[in-house]
Amino acid sequence: MPASLQEVGLAVKRLQWRHHRTANARLAAVGLSLVQWDVLRHLHERPEASLHELAQLTFQTDQSMGALAGRMVDRELLERVAGAGRAVRHRITERGDEARRAGSDVLDGVLQESFGGLTPAQLEQLHTLLTLANGAEVP
Repeated sequence: MPASLQEVGLAVKRLQWRHHRTANARLAAVGLSLVQWDVLRHLHERPEASLHELAQLTFQTDQSMGALAGRMVDRELLERVAGAGRAVRHRITERGDEARRAGSDVLDGVLQESFGGLTPAQLEQLHTLLTLANGAEVP
């Protein structure tokens, strides 16, 4: 009997929850939380991103992103830079980039535990299916 939509949804949620818990626990060793690493990752990929864009990319509110950015500035992971008009942008510091790279290694290990047994074709198929389920076009 094929899996129901609810069973598939629950399996996706359980995997996501396991990744989140495991990543947070292991990232603590490099001084980051998952959301901090995610901010560094997205800001590395989009150096001109606004706080609003970072909030959307990391599934936060603008207010929580602003508070998080402030804490990350205090820890010298980010620095504030002037933007157009009154806009304030953030840039990754050298310390922040070192933390981002260390965090990426941690995340690669967490994801390897889940997906390392899949063949390249299975990984591609999983990516395609998840991309389609999220309403995006497959590249």
